[in-house]
Amino acid sequence: MSNGQTLAAHGDGNNTHGSTGGRELVVGDGGMTSKPSTPTRKPQPPKSENAITIAVSSRVLFNMETEQRIFEEQGMEKYVKYQVEHETEPFSPGPAFSFVKALEAVNAQLRELYPDSEELFDVVLITNNHAYVGLRLINTINHHQLLIERFCMTGGKSPIGYLKAYHTNLYLSADSGKVREALEEGIAAATMFTTDKINEVSDSQLRVAFDGDAVLFSDESERIYKAHGLDKFFEHEKEHENRPLDHGPLKGFLEALGKLQKKFYDKGQRMDCPIRTYLVTARSAASSGARALKTLRSWGLEIDEKIRPHIFFDDQMFHVEGAAELGTVACHVPYGIAQKVANKGAVKPTLN
Repeated sequence: MSNGQTLAAHGDGNNTHGSTGGRELVVGDGGMTSKPSTPTRKPQPPKSENAITIAVSSRVLFNMETEQRIFEEQGMEKYVKYQVEHETEPFSPGPAFSFVKALEAVNAQLRELYPDSEELFDVVLITNNHAYVGLRLINTINHHQLLIERFCMTGGKSPIGYLKAYHTNLYLSADSGKVREALEEGIAAATMFTTDKINEVSDSQLRVAFDGDAVLFSDESERIYKAHGLDKFFEHEKEHENRPLDHGPLKGFLEALGKLQKKFYDKGQRMDCPIRTYLVTARSAASSGARALKTLRSWGLEIDEKIRPHIFFDDQMFHVEGAAELGTVACHVPYGIAQKVANKGAVKPTLN
């Protein structure tokens, strides 16, 4: 331990909870990292119970593809050695980077309007990387001037307990297994992918696009379509137009966004609200779109119009891949009837 670093017991005794230059650091069995090399004065993070908590894995916040290949091809020891040798070299931005920067931009505007409020976005870095990699992650965060004050190094354990402890509203990871586990526990989650092409996006707004069925809504209607075809689907939607759809896995996250949107509306900034949400659906307005819009209205939520999002959520990989080809950061939500496809391929281990 160095530089006056403090520790306190956390959880079941296998984890430690420490402070690193003002940052909160939760470490699993893998050990403890050093404090940041260049501490800076930053706004204090809000309490988890008051915040909208976004948990992101290190492999989606930063581009760690080279390091992942070393891990897969050469093993853990070579991986750790490489990370330590390059710990002063910051990682380049990953697919979640612009999304996190947009969260920070919204926070800055909220702090101006509500200086004493803790209803803000709070980003938590969740990783099962070896603790020796922690210093490079901290150096990278400082390099990119990210306002991330919470770290959780799980030591290879499941992140679910940590996600629940932080009251997580959204979990983004490169590990589809961990995403499925989170969804099964009722935590909004999606798998994120690194792509070669990423569009430039707004640096003053947060733009989030959602698919409807099996993302915001349940997969009730999609099951009708899969089982009985398009005509029965239209017939079912017309018959139940005035009955709201049940909620899907990301409804709670959209509600959290709506809660912050209303804070801007209350200050007369409806037209200038920096949080913009979009519904991207194959439902046509005339035949089946009315039920989707009425469902959102019954939830007290609104959807905006024009689109070039920081992030897009869909339950089908075909749509995720198509969006990625166009340069949109797209995330897979493995939920609902569309996932009922046997996958017998071996799953590669990942460092998340």
